[in-house]
Amino acid sequence: MTRLLRDAPADRLLPALAAALEGTGPAVAPCGPDDEGRDAGDVPDEVALVVRTSGSTGEPRGVMLSAEALVASVSATHQRLGGPGTWLLALPAHHVAGVQVLVRSVLAGTTPVVVPAGPFRPAAFVATTDTMPTGRRYTSLVPTQLRRLLADDAATDSLRSFDAVLLGGAATPQALLDEARAAGARVVTTYGMSETCGGCVYDGVPLSGVRVRVDDDGRVLLGGPVLATGYLGRPDLDAGSFVVVDGVRHLRTSDAGRVTDGVLTVLGRLDDVVVTGGEKVAPAAVEELLAALPGVAEVAVVGVPDDEWGQAVVAVVVPRAGATPPTLADVRAAATAIAPAAAPRRLEIVDHLPTRGPGKTDRRRLVADLTAHDARTTT
Repeated sequence: MTRLLRDAPADRLLPALAAALEGTGPAVAPCGPDDEGRDAGDVPDEVALVVRTSGSTGEPRGVMLSAEALVASVSATHQRLGGPGTWLLALPAHHVAGVQVLVRSVLAGTTPVVVPAGPFRPAAFVATTDTMPTGRRYTSLVPTQLRRLLADDAATDSLRSFDAVLLGGAATPQALLDEARAAGARVVTTYGMSETCGGCVYDGVPLSGVRVRVDDDGRVLLGGPVLATGYLGRPDLDAGSFVVVDGVRHLRTSDAGRVTDGVLTVLGRLDDVVVTGGEKVAPAAVEELLAALPGVAEVAVVGVPDDEWGQAVVAVVVPRAGATPPTLADVRAAATAIAPAAAPRRLEIVDHLPTRGPGKTDRRRLVADLTAHDARTTT
């Protein structure tokens, strides 16, 4: 059976995780506040952790992670980073990136330091960082958190104290990475998902034991010892998600990518592609250009239903505090560098982007909100 721990603090999760990893306790399933009605169930003996996906491909799923996969992930992570250290937990522990901070701490024999629960605030990050012991220190963040920390001088100083800041959960604009690294933060971009024990590709390079390949359709496949056992109570999903290629089990991701000289570049989700006027537009590529425009803090590019074009490309921008946001002409000029079809036909300025999971833009909700707004304005 799994052991459900709803909104459990780290001091309750840590001993449960330790027992699960040792095989002396049940598998742990950290629960978030939105997991009402979630069922526990029987899991294979080797499973130590069950985490929920963020629901980006539909309904959230319970992903079963074995102790062996978690140990492989943690060992490869510490090998890449230069050795174990003390971790700061700044993410929810019911998401894979957050609970992995605790798993790494358990396996390293260190005690994690936890940012107080509640809305993420730079001041709380600074105060918590100040309590960390000397020695190697690490943390894991999402781009929205990094952006907020870089806007605060004291928080930027705290960032410099970490030997590595793992950054994942959502695509990171190059401009944000450049700003962080110029400020002295040792940021490491990560790519992975719950089914791979979280990040398994760092700065485009697979961790030890991880295999990356791209199939004929441009889909990224991930293989190696970090793969999940399967989905809790959903064996019907396993066959379509996990495949054997050249004798190695791989996860079929929902992402498009390319591998050049051993370095993976993720081009965006396959199901996010906008088809406008018969032309395919990859939102991630457009977002990368628009994020570099002056005055842009965050941006999302989506397709909304359109009678003439099938889908119309829409740019949704959160401006930087106190800055003048770009105009539609600005964003069209920038996106045309990709292709004329990539130029947004509409620009929306908003205070924030809807999110799901640890900082991912909720594109489905964004499209639904834009479509509902269009319906109201035409009636």
